Amino acid sequence: MSDKPAVLFLCVKNGGKSQMALGLFAHYAGDRATAWSGGSEPGEALSAGAVAAMAAVGIDITHEHPKRWTDAQLQEADVVVTMGCGDACPYVPGTRYEDWEITPAPSEDQRDEIDGRVRALMESLGLEPGPSVIAG
Repeated sequence: MSDKPAVLFLCVKNGGKSQMALGLFAHYAGDRATAWSGGSEPGEALSAGAVAAMAAVGIDITHEHPKRWTDAQLQEADVVVTMGCGDACPYVPGTRYEDWEITPAPSEDQRDEIDGRVRALMESLGLEPGPSVIAG
């Protein structure tokens, strides 16, 4: 891992869970890390629920769009986080993988669950996430 860790968040449609993870990670990490998201079968648009859930905690993800991951991202990633793409998710030997089983729930509940996982991931990478955006 370089001085600036790189994380790739993957799911199927790349419109909800992986976009929320990317938004939270980018918010907490700032320029101390690099992150991307991608999908195995990218959808047409971001989930309206995911956009609203993130906006509710002051994070705007509307500049993103569903997309497939790239080979360059796979090669650069220190950690690949998969969220439900199963066998469609790529595997790169020697890369650290985490499979996050996110509870099917309203977007706000998923956001809160992902927030905790993103914060734990950051700590494992030696990055202090700072105060959580999630109240409570």
